[in-house]
Amino acid sequence: MEILRKDRDKLNSVLTIKINKLDYEENVDKVLLDYKKRANIPGFRKGHTPFGLIKKQYGLSVKVDEINKLLQKTLSEYIVKEKLQILGNPIPVKNPDMDMSSEELSFNFELGLSPKFIVSLNNKKPIDFFKIEADKKMIDSQISNIQTQYGKLISKNSIENGFEINGSFNNKQFDVNNSTSFKLENVKGKSNKDLIKKMKVGDLVKFKTKNLFDKDSDLSFHLKLNEKNKGTISEVDFTLNEINERVPADLDQELFDKLFGKGIIKSVTELRTKLKEDAEKNFSNQSDQKFLNDVTEFLISNTKFDLPADFLKKWMQTAGDKNLTVEESQIEFEKSEKGLRYQLIESKIIEENKLKIDSDQIKKFSKEVILMQMKQYGQMNPGDNELESISNRLMSNKDEVKRISDQLLSQKLIKLFKSEMKLKTISVNYEKFIEMAYSKK
Repeated sequence: MEILRKDRDKLNSVLTIKINKLDYEENVDKVLLDYKKRANIPGFRKGHTPFGLIKKQYGLSVKVDEINKLLQKTLSEYIVKEKLQILGNPIPVKNPDMDMSSEELSFNFELGLSPKFIVSLNNKKPIDFFKIEADKKMIDSQISNIQTQYGKLISKNSIENGFEINGSFNNKQFDVNNSTSFKLENVKGKSNKDLIKKMKVGDLVKFKTKNLFDKDSDLSFHLKLNEKNKGTISEVDFTLNEINERVPADLDQELFDKLFGKGIIKSVTELRTKLKEDAEKNFSNQSDQKFLNDVTEFLISNTKFDLPADFLKKWMQTAGDKNLTVEESQIEFEKSEKGLRYQLIESKIIEENKLKIDSDQIKKFSKEVILMQMKQYGQMNPGDNELESISNRLMSNKDEVKRISDQLLSQKLIKLFKSEMKLKTISVNYEKFIEMAYSKK
């Protein structure tokens, strides 16, 4: 066997692999002998078919299979041995004139090589970093939500402002059948409100959908509208199922213990401090993500290198679930080029700064993520055994491990960027953050 490499330029190479009969004959014969043992051919007992007949019938197809295996193995070993950084996968060069019955064969493969470049984290203009603070208005809202969530429901016979109205919206023609809850204050128009206030449990009333709720999004939510019926449905039936008054829970020790565990929080002041800390920890993730996005844009814009574009377009034609046309591969390349550039930049940063992640780090981080998510859903103080159990389930799922690993790697990159790059820290509340960070044109 002989392997030759010819560089067309810095980003494109052609590998030529020359093989002869001796490279694959032994494996071909082994496969054919196995075929002989298992073959059921009319006129011959099982396992007694003449080898020549087996070879005549299956020899060429087995030869092709073994040659393909040999080529893939040879390619892989050569790329590893020569430490070639390639993009995509080698593309076989078609040769319609090749005679596979020949004892000596030559195969060509196109390679797209990863470009060489330098990544600089030296930014002259500081990148905005938002420090999001939980203000009094937000903490007040959180406390109100907690009191509502842990409050008591008292059944009522008539509807008043603030009461929870539970019922079902139905329209068979437009496939609407949804149970939901809302308050009288969410309903738009005096006539609609008056109609609802007159209802008793079990009553059915027909409403016009136009201007039924204060927000169009509320109508879509409560009726579970889709693209087909949104904007076309004009009437809907509403059946009243329940009327409830939700009495907020008292801010007492019993509630504090439910939220955080016995004796951890002992006053409203401590509660406000804890909620502020948790909210700002959660906000820091959003702030970091915005910062990472901005750094990504900076690095892509300021790290210049060429890509083997023609090779990548050709590779994309057959790399996916379905083959693409030349025009489709051009579009796909344009869509993915930016992401590919950042992948190469990120990989270089990780390599140069020796950013590594091990299983212990992933396990620890998974518990932190789980704990934060549980708190968001009201489980403020889950037990260690529960956390361990959920974490173990996650660690047994390869996709989840990959997702958590990516999150952890992002954290390491963010920490690196914060230490190496110029930042401009801007302190804002959450509303201002959304306005400043995502409303820029």
